Order: sequence, then C-alpha cells, then structure tokens
Amino acid sequence: MKFSIKLVLSTMIVLALALGFSGFYFVNYVFETSLDREVGQALDESSILSFAFETAALNVPLKYSVLPDSAVEEIASKLEMGGQNGGRLLRIADEEKNILYTSDGFSADEGLLPQTDEHTKSYRVIDTQENYYVHTCVSVNTLDRVLYLETMKNVTEVFTERAMGFSLYRKVTVVILLTGMVIMLFIASFLTKPIRLLTQATKRMAAGEYTYRARQISRDELGQLTRDFNKMANALEENICKLEEEIEAREEFMGAFAHELKTPLTAIIGYADMLRSHKMDEEKSLMSANYIYTEGKRLEAMSFRLLDIIVAKQEEADLQEIPVRELFLYLQEMFAEKKEMDIRFRYEEAVVQAEANLIKTVLVNLIDNACKASEADSVIEVTGQAAESGYRMAVKDYGIGIPEAEQHKIVKAFYMVDKSRARSKNGAGLGLALCAEILKIHHSQLQIESKVGEGSCFSFVLPMENRGAYEE
Repeated sequence: MKFSIKLVLSTMIVLALALGFSGFYFVNYVFETSLDREVGQALDESSILSFAFETAALNVPLKYSVLPDSAVEEIASKLEMGGQNGGRLLRIADEEKNILYTSDGFSADEGLLPQTDEHTKSYRVIDTQENYYVHTCVSVNTLDRVLYLETMKNVTEVFTERAMGFSLYRKVTVVILLTGMVIMLFIASFLTKPIRLLTQATKRMAAGEYTYRARQISRDELGQLTRDFNKMANALEENICKLEEEIEAREEFMGAFAHELKTPLTAIIGYADMLRSHKMDEEKSLMSANYIYTEGKRLEAMSFRLLDIIVAKQEEADLQEIPVRELFLYLQEMFAEKKEMDIRFRYEEAVVQAEANLIKTVLVNLIDNACKASEADSVIEVTGQAAESGYRMAVKDYGIGIPEAEQHKIVKAFYMVDKSRARSKNGAGLGLALCAEILKIHHSQLQIESKVGEGSCFSFVLPMENRGAYEE
C-alpha cells in the first residue's frame, strides 16, 4: 500500500473516531438536558396535581370525617379532564396501595408504588413500545387519608429528537469524511511528492543514470532528505568515476606493461637465436650481444622501478629532519660526471621533514627526465626555495616541453610523451609515476609547468623547519 494512502486512511480513522465520539457526546448531552427538563416539568406537574387534589378534597361536605373512595374517584376524574387537551394520565391508590382510579391509557405497571412513601417522591422513564413516558408517584395527605397519585407525561418527542440528531449527525459525518478524504488525498499527494521524486531518482540511478538528481521542492525534513540524497549521489558518482578511471588506468597499464615487455624480449630472443643458430663474425656477434645486454638492462631497470612503485604505494613515509644541503650535495656527486649537461644547483639552507632516500629518488628521477628531454649542453636548474606553504624544490629544463593536454597523464605508469625518444634513452615511462607515489606518502604532489619547445619545470613542496641560502 502506498504511503499516501496509508496517510489518508490513518487520518480518516482518527477523524472518524473524533467525529463519532464528539457527535455521540453532543447529541446525548442535548438529549439528557431535554429529558431532565421534561422530568422536572413532570415532577412539578405532579406536585401541582397533588396540591389541587388536596384543595378539592377540602370542598367535600363535612358529613364525611374520612374522604370516601367515591369522592376520590370524582376528584381524580375532574383533575384528569383539566389537563391540556382535556386528558391527563393519572392513577390513584389508597393507603394499602390498592388502585382506586385509573385514567384510560395509563399503561404503567405498579412497580413505582412500593418505592414511594409519605415523605418521598419517585419517578422513572418507561417505554411502552409505542411511546416514552415520565412516570411519577407522590403521596397526598387529605382528610385523615394517605393516597398515592401517579402521573404519566409523554416525552416521546425528546427520544425522537435524539434519534433524528444521531441520524443527522451520521449523515454530516459521512459528508465530512468524504470531503476530508478528497482534501487529504490532495494534501497527501503534495506531501509525498518529494518521496516519489526520490523513488524515481533511485530507480534511474539503479538503471545506470548516475548523473540524475532528485528535484527539491520543499525546505522541510523531506527537502533536507532530498539534499542529502543528492550529496550521496554526487559522492557515489565520484566514486564510480574514480573506479572507472582506475579500471581504465589498470587496463592501460596492463596493455603498456605487456607492450614494454614484448619489445625488449623480442629483441633479446631474436638476437639470442641469431647467436645460437648462425655463425657470425666478431663484429656482428658483439653487436647482437650488445643489443641483448642493453634490452636486458632496460628490463631490469623497469622491474626495479615497478617494485619501487608497488612498495611506495604500500608504505608510510618515516619523516625525519633532513638538512637541504645534504640532499643537494648528494645530487652534485651523483651528476658530477654528466659532462654533457650543464646542471646548476641553487638552494636556500633549510631543514625539511622527509624521508631522505625517497626524496633523493624523486630528485634523481626528475633530473634524469630533464636530461632525457634536453639536448646536449643544455642548462638544467635544480633549485630549493623557502615559501609560505613549505620548502619548494624544483627541477627546470629548457628541452622539448610537454603539450598541455598530456601533462595530467605523464604520472601514469608506462606513459611517455615521445615514446621513440624515451626508448632510445632506455626510458620506460615509470620515473614520474614513482615520483608521484613517493610524494603522495609525503602528503605532497608533483606540480608541472611546461610549454612545448620552451621546457618544463617539475616541483613539489615539503614541510620546512628553518632556512638560509646557498648557490653553486
């Protein structure tokens, strides 16, 4: 069952119970008030008749010391005829509560007589199957006799009005409930519209339409739910995009890895087969062996780089305080024999927070890439400078540069802007991927600035302790 239908039905049940109890109380209250009024009038009329009977008894001739039964019947007959429309319903009993006179149509039983004595009045409401009456009984003291006067007052109209009130209220209740149901259907439909929109959004997202968002139409709790749902959908879409990118990157990695393995292995197997199956002169044999050695070293370097990347992804950096001078002295010794390049070092003295061996690996890879991207005798600048965000280290070359569209891809494993140039210098496209992973565990990242034909600048920032200055 739909939530809107449940809302309508529950509201109608509550409304029906409220109208039912309130209607019963209201109609019954009016009925009881009217009945109490009629009972009061009946008791007053009974008192008036009792007084009239006593007065009439005083007019009986004095020859009777005790009021005779014939006089009682005569007085009762006159009282009966003196009522409205000339017909009161009354009954008179003697001291022994034996009936002396009864009006035509007086149908009440004698159940009220035993409950009445000389000092009390009693009454009851009786149902004669055709009408309702207020039956009263009162004692009359006259001429040394105690008589009992009973009356019946027709109150059928009060009961009829109650029945009509209940009938009318039932009809009004039905009309109110039907009208209320129609109104509640519109209200429930309006209130549950955000839920329907959310349901529609979940179905479309489940069908693969991850960019679809639920429309917010209110600012209440359901509106907040819609906003939270859309935030969740945004996070889900981002995660799905990341997963798709990771899957795509993994597929590219596997394809590139297979290609990178295939090329040197083909060369190694081919030249090895030539050495095994053909007799060649010393020069050709030396050339074949050199190809085998060169491609083998490239495979070895590639395997070590892959291992470094895997280890870097699983490690957490053990940050220590390292003087920048120590890093730059290491780089100067490392590239001292690289005479074909003009590598210049300039840095400010400082102490940084890093893991020395890993940061050395990053700098060596960046300088090595700069050398591969530059022609002989080109200038390569390695700098270190304090900044507000930390200590910025940069490697700048004036080589071939990197197209802007390629810059975000070069940190992927096996990706090379110029594959022929990279392979000619034993590159496999793993150096920058390794740098990116090492900087990631240092909570830093590789920043790239490059223009085609003008060169590139690779930099990153490390936490800094203090500073000085040095240039070479």
